Amino acid sequence: MRLHRLGITAFGPFAEPQEIDFDALSGAGIFLLHGPTGAGKTSVLDAVCYALYGSVPGPRQAPGTSLRSDHADAGTPTEVTLELTAGGRRLEITRRPEQDRPKKRGSGTTKDKAQSWLREYDGEGWQALSRSHQEIGEEIEQLLGMSREQFCQVVLLPQGEFARFLRADEAARGRLLGRLFDTRRFAAVEQLLADRRRAAEAKVRAGDEKVLAAAQRLAQAAGDSADLRAWPLPGHQPGDPGLAGAVRAWAAVARCSARERLTVAEYALAAVEGRHAAARRAADEERELDRLQRRHAETVRRSALLAGAEPERERVRALLDRARRGALVAPALELRGAASAAHLSAAHAETAARAQLPPALAEAGTEQLSAVEQRLREDLGALGAAQRSEQRSAEIGRERATLEREARDAEEQLRDSADWLAGWEAARTVLAERVDAAQQAATLAEQLAGRLEPARLHLNAARRRDALDADAERAEGELLSVREESTAARERWLELKEARLRGIAAELAEALVAGQACTVCGSAEHPDPARPAPGHVDRAAEDSAHARYERAEERRAAVERKLAAVQEARAEAAAAAGEATTAELLALTSDLSSRHAAAHAAAAGLHTARERLAGAEREHAVRSSDRLDAERRAAGRASRREALDQEQAALEAELALVRGDAPTVAARARILEDRVRMVTAAAAALRRAEDTAARLKEADAQLADAAFRAGFDTVDAAADAVLPDYERSALQRRLDAWQAEEAMLADRLGESDTALAATRPPAAPDAAEAYEARAAAKLRTAGSSVDAARLRCAELDRLSRQAEQELRALGPLREAYDRVARLAALTAGTSADNERKMRLEAYVLAARLEQVAAAATVRLLRMSGGRYTLVHSDAKASGRGRSGLGLHVVDAWTGSERDTATLSGGETFFASLALALGLADVVTDEAGGMRLDTLFIDEGFGSLDDQALDEVLDVLDSLRERDRSVGIVSHVADLRTRVQAQLEIVKQRGGSLVRHRTASR
Repeated sequence: MRLHRLGITAFGPFAEPQEIDFDALSGAGIFLLHGPTGAGKTSVLDAVCYALYGSVPGPRQAPGTSLRSDHADAGTPTEVTLELTAGGRRLEITRRPEQDRPKKRGSGTTKDKAQSWLREYDGEGWQALSRSHQEIGEEIEQLLGMSREQFCQVVLLPQGEFARFLRADEAARGRLLGRLFDTRRFAAVEQLLADRRRAAEAKVRAGDEKVLAAAQRLAQAAGDSADLRAWPLPGHQPGDPGLAGAVRAWAAVARCSARERLTVAEYALAAVEGRHAAARRAADEERELDRLQRRHAETVRRSALLAGAEPERERVRALLDRARRGALVAPALELRGAASAAHLSAAHAETAARAQLPPALAEAGTEQLSAVEQRLREDLGALGAAQRSEQRSAEIGRERATLEREARDAEEQLRDSADWLAGWEAARTVLAERVDAAQQAATLAEQLAGRLEPARLHLNAARRRDALDADAERAEGELLSVREESTAARERWLELKEARLRGIAAELAEALVAGQACTVCGSAEHPDPARPAPGHVDRAAEDSAHARYERAEERRAAVERKLAAVQEARAEAAAAAGEATTAELLALTSDLSSRHAAAHAAAAGLHTARERLAGAEREHAVRSSDRLDAERRAAGRASRREALDQEQAALEAELALVRGDAPTVAARARILEDRVRMVTAAAAALRRAEDTAARLKEADAQLADAAFRAGFDTVDAAADAVLPDYERSALQRRLDAWQAEEAMLADRLGESDTALAATRPPAAPDAAEAYEARAAAKLRTAGSSVDAARLRCAELDRLSRQAEQELRALGPLREAYDRVARLAALTAGTSADNERKMRLEAYVLAARLEQVAAAATVRLLRMSGGRYTLVHSDAKASGRGRSGLGLHVVDAWTGSERDTATLSGGETFFASLALALGLADVVTDEAGGMRLDTLFIDEGFGSLDDQALDEVLDVLDSLRERDRSVGIVSHVADLRTRVQAQLEIVKQRGGSLVRHRTASR
């Protein structure tokens, strides 16, 4: 993979469009990316990662973090474009994150969704491939063969993280390697085996629980047999191998005991059944004798009662005969009663109706009342036209009242309009003067606003200039102090180093071993080894002094950067503030602010004054027009009022003749209507009374004829003989019951077995039934015992078969559990067979770490002058720790092997850089051999001396042999003279800028 061009717009600190030509930078093999803190060096790497994967590395992609530049114009969209070659294909990726932009219409903003474009150059031009985020992501990840996490570790080489990797424990190393080499499938295998082990264990425990449950049910079915007391229920737990044999033995004993109890119960049941049959026959005979004797006694008693009721039977027969004849007269009686009631009601209604008539009509007949009704209806019909005239007269009165009210309102409106129009010219002059004054104030406010904003900017710059002056003085004093401290630390370190070199012979003599060759002269004999002189300086003292010197240098560089930043900011503030003092600028700004506020307040009423003037002019036009309309309407109302007065006078003269003594025509009509209803009701009541009298006379004649034909002497005698239907039915039922009783008693007296039973001694059924009940109870008890014994035997047989099935099913489950448990323990590192306690994932990562260590050693040997070698260690960890991810360094000068955590600062940089480059090679090879032609190394060079820095640059320069380019991200000033191709990030107030510098330029 090779980067060619990167375009950045409104991204991070870059407000304006910036373009980075990686082809020009890569020509030198190594290029430097530098700039002040916060300028945007890391943002360049973020832009590369965002273009490829749609997100930035690590915590910079936290939720709520925006990629958009705060310095960019609102209408400029945030965009990153990267041109690269990957897999032999030249591609261009353009991405825009989700962002807000101003609305095209109206105010406010709207949110644009994230967009992506992928294009490919086919030799003739760019061809569009996709605009889908998912498709572009899959295409890029497939071409590079790396995920975003691997890319950030392999291409962007974070030195600080690899330095932590060297000092980390094996768990932390495992987490980093797991992210890079994607060993999730091996962790998934571990988890799968652990899940299967738990599932198999759960199945075995469930099978054991089922067996124990079957044993519990066997114990419940067996009951409290005395033969089983020596065979208690097994007390085994789930997983006990002896559970099967114990359950089988216990079930066999329970079944034998139950069958013996069943045999005994069957013999006892046969004996009880015979005794119960004899007792039941004796009880049946006694009950039948008692029934016959009671039946005979009851028959005799009821015969005597029937004979005593004979007089009553005769009386009931006579009543029924008389009631049958009275039933023939009942219809005529009912007809006569209905006619009498109707005549009585009609007579009362006639009396009430005549009481309401006037005295002249109190004795009038039907024909006279009908004539009076006809005359009244004719008078009522003649009132219809008079009612319409009366309604019109009322309408004229309401219309005249409305005209009077409108006339009064019109007069008031005319007076009001006349008063308003009289003062119009004066009011118009006042409103026009207000508009002119507000317009002048608005013009003055605009002029003052143009002068106020620059004055405020100058004032703020002056204040910032004054504050930065003080910061610069403090930083200069601090710089002087740290420079003296650094010089003293360097001199002390050089003194100790020189002293150690003077006594280095004694230090080398301490490593001499008798019989082994000297590393200096090669002799195996050591006749007079050097001895340490008093005050000898050892390596630890020299390293401590060097470390103090490095820390002092770091503080000096930090203070220098701080002072440069303060001076740069102070120069910018001074240029912006100009020559005026802060007090002068403050006075000018205050004066302009107060004058602008007063003018702005006065100008605020311009719109209101214009609106009031326009409203007054509109009101003047409306009032002038209304006054003319009101005068025309007043003349029309006067003519209409005269016409209405004439029409109402004619109508009132006509109505006076029709009303008579009534107040209105409607009241006269209501009087006539009441009289018509009264006469009509009286005539109708008179006709109903005459009709009902005729029907009553006819009903009396029919009743007398019916009583004579039924055999009664008078009508009253016939009425007394009539009985209701329910009384006749009750009397008939009594006669029928007596006849049925007489027939039944005759049949019973003819029964021979009843008469024979009456001659025998009294029966004793209670004693026989009590004996039968005792025999039945014994029979039920014996039967229950047999049934219980049979059920127990059947249940024990069924439960034994079920327990045997559970035991047979448990065998394969236990074998499967043993097999998967051994595998799970082996892969999890908890098995005794796994001596080093290495998990499967750690075992795979250990192989990867061994490859990384071998690849890193190639470069570490060169950077350390052949001294250090990285080796992988799988030594067994102490205690309960896991093994397999140890990393040691071998010192060729001493021949010792030690942990990488003991390396010094500069040595740690060597090792971490070599480890990062080696890891890049291994991950690249695993990703399918994808060439990584562009790498970035982030910081760490400040811990190197001049010689070490030259060695590191030689190693990085050797990467050119593989046609690679390496970008170094660093603050180290020496690198600016050693690396010719440079990409400088310049920090400015309006956003950072990118500057290129190559050897030719």
